[in-house]
Amino acid sequence: MGTRFLPASKAVPKELVTVVDRPVIQYAVEELVRAGITNICIVTSEGKEAVTHHFTSNAKLETALRDKAKHELLEEMLELNQLADIYTATQNEPLGLGHAVWVAREHIQDEPFVVLLPDELLDPADNFLGEMISTYERTSSSVIAVDEVPHESIGSYGAIDPEPSGDDWMRVRALIEKPDPSDAPSDLAIIGRYVLAPEVMDILGTVKPGSGGEIQLTDALAVLAGQGKLVAQHYKGRRWDAGTKLGYLQATAALAFDHPELGAGFRAYLEKIQRVSAHA
Repeated sequence: MGTRFLPASKAVPKELVTVVDRPVIQYAVEELVRAGITNICIVTSEGKEAVTHHFTSNAKLETALRDKAKHELLEEMLELNQLADIYTATQNEPLGLGHAVWVAREHIQDEPFVVLLPDELLDPADNFLGEMISTYERTSSSVIAVDEVPHESIGSYGAIDPEPSGDDWMRVRALIEKPDPSDAPSDLAIIGRYVLAPEVMDILGTVKPGSGGEIQLTDALAVLAGQGKLVAQHYKGRRWDAGTKLGYLQATAALAFDHPELGAGFRAYLEKIQRVSAHA
């Protein structure tokens, strides 16, 4: 429902809220493409058709750009249409992340797959997802991404009980969803990137609804952890929760700084604001 982003998300799906010059869902698709994934299923809900329309051809727009000789913009729109093969699956009720993943089971069939939550925005300069896929292939285990968060904030995430390792990944002994900080096994929080074995779909088909009547992906991952089939990879790059207003502003500022055309002007503008504020 995008309630954390109201009123902006009342009429516009939060997946289409723009960070600098593209919506968050486009950052997600581009991240998947960087990792070598071009067969993408967007799990969405009724009334969010605009999310997938963003990636389809708009003949009227393309004709207008061509007629006005806006060749660079036209090329960008054509490239957007060809980024990946994009399909959709509809989750009719908000029954949890595990249920949303399970809804895509016909698309996944019996293949390993990636789950990506678009509002967790990772640095577009990285290919961390590609590294996770390599870890999956090396370990023959499902892989989840974790990030170290302040101890007092771990209660807002799922936390892992890690088994120390000398590699860039660690075996996961257990997972705890939103623990009290005093009971958290670590400050390593699960963030929205998963590379999963196809057996996860079978487990989700048997998981019973938990808190709030929702089917949690964490419950299926806990089964894998109990079988020694789950590892975590530590992400140490820049990350923003673009599903919150503050995280959205932080992502916009950071990526505007990086933008090859906008960065210098945006930086100068912020410096001007700081000077004005200092003299106020």
